[in-house]
Amino acid sequence: MPTVDARELFAPLGPSYDRVGAALSFGQDPRWRRFLVDRLPRDGGHVLDVATGTGLVAAELLRRGFEVTGVDQSTQMLARARERFGPRIELVEASAEQLPFPDASFDHLTVTYLLRYVDDPGGTLRELARTVRGGGVVASLEFGVPDGLARPAWELYVRAGLPLAGRALRHGWSEVGDFLGGSIRAFWERYPLNRQLELWHAAGLADVEARSLSLGGGVVLWGRKA
Repeated sequence: MPTVDARELFAPLGPSYDRVGAALSFGQDPRWRRFLVDRLPRDGGHVLDVATGTGLVAAELLRRGFEVTGVDQSTQMLARARERFGPRIELVEASAEQLPFPDASFDHLTVTYLLRYVDDPGGTLRELARTVRGGGVVASLEFGVPDGLARPAWELYVRAGLPLAGRALRHGWSEVGDFLGGSIRAFWERYPLNRQLELWHAAGLADVEARSLSLGGGVVLWGRKA
């Protein structure tokens, strides 16, 4: 799989991330994030939002009455999140592979577009699950690779459309446009859905479900901490 320093890749994107991310996904990314938050019970619990970035998922969690702690390793992305939230949520700069919280600190956990960037997805899932109380929900959003008739259109977009859009946008998006398609493809080749489900169960998560969205362009997995 191609490797990249996610902090370096996303450092320049904070000011434009929200609107450009929505545009490049043809408006689907905000819908996927809402579906992700919908997987949590509306109990007003304390949610750890991992890879919070500029706070798009955290904002939806707040809107639905949750208490939120956001974690990201990018100083620049967290700066944008602090502008968005002020003192309303706690924001912590830390790696998802080594979270600075005791076991069972949170009622639920959300995580977005993370596992492609870590060396050990299974180990990272165990670390995420460690911080959630028994019975809490862990929910994850990732990009997917469509099957069937949608696959050629997806390949054309990630091989040509995204790189061209990145070059037009500049300000760090060129590197993202070049990287993203190959990264998504390589992750799903190494970790197809059945393998990912095995990793979730090995991390101590039960009743794991998966849903493909937008013809497979996005995939949400969720499960309950056993």
